Amino acid sequence: MSPRRLFGVLAFAEAVTWTMLITALILRATAHVEWAVGVAGGIHGFIFLAYAATALLVAINQRWGIGVTVLAIGSAVVPYATIATELWLARSGRLDGGWRREATDNPRDRSAIDRLARWFIRHPIVLVTAAVVAVATVFVVLLTLGPPGGR
Repeated sequence: MSPRRLFGVLAFAEAVTWTMLITALILRATAHVEWAVGVAGGIHGFIFLAYAATALLVAINQRWGIGVTVLAIGSAVVPYATIATELWLARSGRLDGGWRREATDNPRDRSAIDRLARWFIRHPIVLVTAAVVAVATVFVVLLTLGPPGGR
């Protein structure tokens, strides 16, 4: 799966989970379906974290600057903004190209982050496993701390 495709899938999934969460909030307010917010909120939270991790990996691979990276990750905070962000990134060429598996003459390829990213990209099973474990760990920690805004 290319960086463009992976980012697009997670951007879409993030928007879908926003729809689920908004629907659950409406159901809670109108039909007193309290459990829906917990379910939809949990799914949305997990996908939010997965999207952020994906955006960070793609940002490193595509050599985005800090501003573009923060914008891409931050877009998940606004409902449906990941779709607009993905379209902008694609149209501006920031999602073009494949995964950088090998070092080039570019001096940035000698940085520790780039070397680590290339290693993970060359070992996709390890990458996916590490990403799932990291996202799940952050998710569990956040669940333990409680929902946003308290109860």
